[in-house]
Amino acid sequence: MHTRTGWRALAVAAALGLSAVTPLAAAHAEPGTGAGAAETRSPGDIVSSEPSSFHPLPGQPTNTKAWKINYRSTTAKGEPNTVSGTVIVPQDGRKGPRPLITYAVGTVGVGDRCAPSAGFPRGTTLEANLIQQLTLRGWAVAVTDYEGLGTPGDHTYTVGRAEGQAMLDAARAAIRLPEAGLGKDTPVGIMGYSQGGQASSWAAELHDSYAPDLDVKGTATGGVPGDLEKVAAFNDGSYGSGLIFMAAIGQNAAFPELKLDSYLNPAGKALVGALRNSCVADGAVLGSFKTIASMTTKNPLEQPDWQQRLRESRIGTHKPDAPVYLYHALADELIPYGVGKQVREDWCAKGANVEWHTVPLGEHVSGVITQSPFAAQWLADRFAGKRVRGNC
Repeated sequence: MHTRTGWRALAVAAALGLSAVTPLAAAHAEPGTGAGAAETRSPGDIVSSEPSSFHPLPGQPTNTKAWKINYRSTTAKGEPNTVSGTVIVPQDGRKGPRPLITYAVGTVGVGDRCAPSAGFPRGTTLEANLIQQLTLRGWAVAVTDYEGLGTPGDHTYTVGRAEGQAMLDAARAAIRLPEAGLGKDTPVGIMGYSQGGQASSWAAELHDSYAPDLDVKGTATGGVPGDLEKVAAFNDGSYGSGLIFMAAIGQNAAFPELKLDSYLNPAGKALVGALRNSCVADGAVLGSFKTIASMTTKNPLEQPDWQQRLRESRIGTHKPDAPVYLYHALADELIPYGVGKQVREDWCAKGANVEWHTVPLGEHVSGVITQSPFAAQWLADRFAGKRVRGNC
């Protein structure tokens, strides 16, 4: 629930530096097809893979190999699904095990063309040079596209459980991809900011119950929209209001019984229709300074079923079983500082090992740029087995 206005998205782009499919089972040459495809696979199993490439800028070499994958995961309702993503491995001559980061990007939009896996070969994925900082350390990286972003159906944007499961299963898939050269004992770090902060925080909370087979050493997460109701109220009618309507699309995708279209007036239907095919820059411009009241016949966020689904994506209800590096910009203009701080308080109250950092200067976008090196170093210390200095 955290997009940006057009000029902000373009600023981010500037700041961040903006073959044949190999089926792994004959019955599943296409993702999610074939008799019993969903029922016969386990979360993290690879449905298909194909060579890809990883470029922070168009044509920029990175000394890596990459694969576009489709892998099994689980919806917010607990049903099997297929999610796409990318596995990136440095070609540095390293022998033996290497750490793996499962990485979730911030808001890229709702249209399939916005998926990270679509942008990596072209050098247009906004956070690619932050990801390159990880591969330069010799780490493999798995980047989920999230449910419905690059695969059939609407993207379940801001649905925390679906995002967290997709992240954990991306790590499983990377470990199970033979070409990646990883093993079951691979140490795993979880990392993300903004929408990726929601996803990575959910992955941290879900790890012990959903993917205890992964050797998670820690989670670095920032700009976390821990309470979607508060984030929506904060952005209604502002330059960040487009994120509210993108989030409505995402919640409705996960829970069709919410019947989003039944609440929209003609202007709202036109906006939502346009957003379904938009990436963050154009979507932010389309949705900015729109109020919920001006786009609906009745505010869905005032209805009990919508409120319940939004509350189901709250973060802070379960203790992460591995240490967490949590950070938030004091002047964040899209996700209020108090929302991020509440995640810290809730986790600390449950006995989690949290290292909390307030970013005193800058705002939402600069938060990820300035803090990414510190978050990566914190993960490096976890891989090295160093003691965590929690500050609850």
